Amino acid sequence: MFRQAAVLHAALAGKVLTSSDFRVPRHATADLSGRTVEQVIARGKHLLMRVGDLTVHSHLKMEGTWHVYPRDAAGSRPRWRRTAHTARCVLRTQDQEAVGFSLGELNILSTAEEQDKLAHLGPDLLGPDWDPAEATRRLLSAPQRSIGVALLDQSNLAGVGNVFRSEICFLAGILPSRPVAEVTNLARVIELSEKLLTVNRLRIRRCTTANPTSGPPYWVYGRGGKPCMRCGTRLRKSELGEAELRKAAVEDRVIYFCPSCQS
Repeated sequence: MFRQAAVLHAALAGKVLTSSDFRVPRHATADLSGRTVEQVIARGKHLLMRVGDLTVHSHLKMEGTWHVYPRDAAGSRPRWRRTAHTARCVLRTQDQEAVGFSLGELNILSTAEEQDKLAHLGPDLLGPDWDPAEATRRLLSAPQRSIGVALLDQSNLAGVGNVFRSEICFLAGILPSRPVAEVTNLARVIELSEKLLTVNRLRIRRCTTANPTSGPPYWVYGRGGKPCMRCGTRLRKSELGEAELRKAAVEDRVIYFCPSCQS
């Protein structure tokens, strides 16, 4: 989300929208043409495009993405890299076209509504409000909860997704199922969370191993049944989640770990 926000901000910030097309019933008649895009930022897994006194809010879920296409002088529509029927939002300036495909959520909010919408989020790992002490306090508020579930809960710390929670737990040497109260190196877990997201914030190909250009990009995620790159033990794939956290996507339940390196 951080990288997508950076790309959109570079393309749109300071420019006037010449047209907008919201392809969801709730906002089908909305027209933001003539408004200036002030800023595009990421807040955890949420993307906020501030347009005048309104905010275009989107959440990618598992399938969503934003693309930016340059427009030629004739104003002809650029060739999209995804099928048109998956487009949920199209925003045009004189020289750019931003298209949101398969967005899990799409809303137009006022400034006050934006604050209410995101009030539940914990400190953002990549944001100006990042506060490791507050993240620690929130994680410890439910000490019997498993660390793997707690990391995925955006009300504790905003930004960790399913890929990173597997990798964080592996690098910290703890099983994702271990209760937060039994994690003796919680400060290390939080430090790794911030470090991995910071390093990957602008990468197209996410990577938690040493080499982002070749070889396996992850230590454990997506490698169930394969040998651990540290000890050779076969990695395991399991499910870990709570009912309220399983509603977003089935993939949020899947966890990968090494039964030898993690305890």
